[in-house]
Formats: sequence, C-alpha cells, structure tokens
Amino acid sequence: MDPIRIVIADDHPLYREGVARSLADDPGLLVVGEAQDAGSAVAMVEALRPDVVLLDLSMPGGGGIVALQK
Repeated sequence: MDPIRIVIADDHPLYREGVARSLADDPGLLVVGEAQDAGSAVAMVEALRPDVVLLDLSMPGGGGIVALQK
C-alpha cells in the first residue's frame, strides 16, 4: 500500500519541522513538501498533488482560507 502523501503549510518553521518529524515516524505517511506561505502552498499542492494538506489558517500571502479557495 502506498503511503499517504502530505504537504505541510505553516509560516512557523519550528512547528512545520516538528510536525514533519513526527509524521516521519509512521511508515504509512510521507511528507512530500513544506510551504511557508499561502502562495507557496498553492503552488506546491498543484505540483505535487498530495493526499492531505495540513494548512495553517493564518499565514502570509492571504492565509489558509485564501489557499483553500484557490
């Protein structure tokens, strides 16, 4: 079975990296990308087509709500 592919989008590097490290412990999960703002998150999701996006609602570039709408 293929792992669940995840993109993490959060403007706080320590939080983003901590979540990525925690998820790395599970062989059924694969973090395929990390974004620090809404624009990068949208571009990354379009390019990588992950199964799940962990999205901070309060980020530079419009935040998670704007990213969701795009």
